[in-house]
Amino acid sequence: MKNKIKSKKRLYLFIPLMAVLVLMNVAAFAVAVIGKNVWLFIACFFLLVLTLVGIYMIASLSKSINKFYQTMEKQLSPYTNKSLRDFPLPVLVTRRRGGEIIWYNNQMREKVFGGSDCFGHSLAEYFPAVNLQTECPVQGYGVEYNGHQYTAYHAPTGEEDNRLNVLYLVDDDKLKRIAREYFSSRPVAAIILIDNYEELLQSARENERSQIMGEIEYQIECYVENYNGVIKKLEKDRFFVAFEERYMRSIVEERFTILDTVRKINANGRMPATLSIGVGRDAQSLLQAEKFASQALDMALGRGGDQAAVKNKNGYEFYGGVSKGIEKRTKVKTRIVAAALMELLDSCSNVLIMGHRFADLDCLGSAVGLYHPIQQMGKPVKIILNSRANMVKQLHARLLEQGFDTAFVEPEAALEYVQPDTLLIIVDVHTPHFIEAPEVYKNCKNVVVIDHHRKMVDFIDNAVIFYHEPYSSSASEMVAELVQYMAGSSLTRLEAEALLAGIMLDTRSFVMKAGVRTFEAAAYLRKQGADTVEVKRMFSGSMEAYRKKSAIVAGAELYRHTAIASDEEGGPEVRIAAAQAADELLSIKGVEASFALFVDGEDVNISARSLGAVNVQVVMEKLGGGGHQTMAGAQLKDTTVTAVRERLIEILNETQIHKENL
Repeated sequence: MKNKIKSKKRLYLFIPLMAVLVLMNVAAFAVAVIGKNVWLFIACFFLLVLTLVGIYMIASLSKSINKFYQTMEKQLSPYTNKSLRDFPLPVLVTRRRGGEIIWYNNQMREKVFGGSDCFGHSLAEYFPAVNLQTECPVQGYGVEYNGHQYTAYHAPTGEEDNRLNVLYLVDDDKLKRIAREYFSSRPVAAIILIDNYEELLQSARENERSQIMGEIEYQIECYVENYNGVIKKLEKDRFFVAFEERYMRSIVEERFTILDTVRKINANGRMPATLSIGVGRDAQSLLQAEKFASQALDMALGRGGDQAAVKNKNGYEFYGGVSKGIEKRTKVKTRIVAAALMELLDSCSNVLIMGHRFADLDCLGSAVGLYHPIQQMGKPVKIILNSRANMVKQLHARLLEQGFDTAFVEPEAALEYVQPDTLLIIVDVHTPHFIEAPEVYKNCKNVVVIDHHRKMVDFIDNAVIFYHEPYSSSASEMVAELVQYMAGSSLTRLEAEALLAGIMLDTRSFVMKAGVRTFEAAAYLRKQGADTVEVKRMFSGSMEAYRKKSAIVAGAELYRHTAIASDEEGGPEVRIAAAQAADELLSIKGVEASFALFVDGEDVNISARSLGAVNVQVVMEKLGGGGHQTMAGAQLKDTTVTAVRERLIEILNETQIHKENL
């Protein structure tokens, strides 16, 4: 082996030197004796001792090197040795333990280390990413040395008591740079929509309209040009944008600043402009990127607009969403949905209606609102409701008293009513894992969804009719509008009161998210006989629930602009009490959002409320829940209230949703 020969040669060079030193010592010693120089005699003596020690150390080192190379030659056969030495790739050998470099070929020395000597050094000094103690991954290790990139592979060799590692490098620097450039230059498609185009023009004066639209388009064009993108105006309120993947990191890190820029543009101070952006990335083609962008835009609009949704092969990411949804005053869509629903009802054998788990007044109210009109069409209909776990005890009791005892079916028994042509109507929820009876949903081919919550990623995507209006105050409002366009349909007084109760719950008695159509729906229900006093009684609770609510409110803590309260005792009334406590905390001055944490069985639940400045839906989604901007919730398993509270504070800090950051 060349290294062995070189090492021996280096040692042999010291032999003449040592011989000269010995002769010089003898001569000096003789001079000291003859001249009777004591100090020279002592110096010569110590020099002689040092020379002898040096000779001994050289001899020992030579012996160790010989022994080491004998071991190397034993573990690396002559054939292996020659093949590694002549291998076209850089190769080195290290000790299994410690990673000491004990051999390398000329390719490694010249092409990687630039002619420098690395013998005896640790492999970690050069390639820290390589782990010799584990099995080498199939794809190897991506390493870099002196600005050059390689892929490293290693394999053990030799006897068990003295194992070695053989490592070789594949020079794929050029390939990796080309791959990076390829991925960086991949096209990203985006569709930008002005959410409230018509509303902006209506609220602006004649001489302001062109100025407002011009300013919006200018800001969008400047934003796109800043990332070297191209933009094409498709319609009066829609733009198509294409740019390279290399700019996405900056866009995401800045969280789509164009949303904030455009929001500052308003119609003479009356209405801010908002955008919805759908972005498609990681696509295999431009066509797929455009498809991803369209799906992302639908998701952004389904969540209320004023935000960007990014879709890739792994799912969605959302940015923005701090403003209220824009109310659409036209009811054309409602009439179309009502006509389509009537056709489905004509062709089905029976109907099942269900909402989400732990049904509230909006959930049950919208279900009851559909019950009688469907009955009037001669279709058997059942409402799926868990009578043991719900938040509508008062309304449920009244319904049972007034002849609705045959209208309800428990979730575990509902599967018996499923037939091949059964129509399933899902209200006040649009995600499969929140519905009351998942097995019923899995076995029904014809599904209709009626919901107002901001769209979540895992939405029901096989619905024949997906009637989703995030700007609507409640599912009850949507049902009240639908009933008006269902020919021959009418509501009883109790059904109208149930719908009105659902509207009042989600609007907090017409305070939050109550638009023109909300009051129109309420007026229609009032005409149908709804008594506001009776509706108010549906919100009444027990003394135990009131005490529980008061205790939760009293124990609340203020964190910047949010109020966080908790209850670890649980109890039958805790769910209602926590929801009421979250509402109550919003009445505290300076509180923009409230979170009530409580234990229900083995789970920790959160009721989240907001006045609109904080999007609690975004916060709850990070905890596996959902809802809409001003009202949301989550349910967490295998955790504690303390742990959930800590995680909640982390999310509040990470998302920067507080008022001062909006």
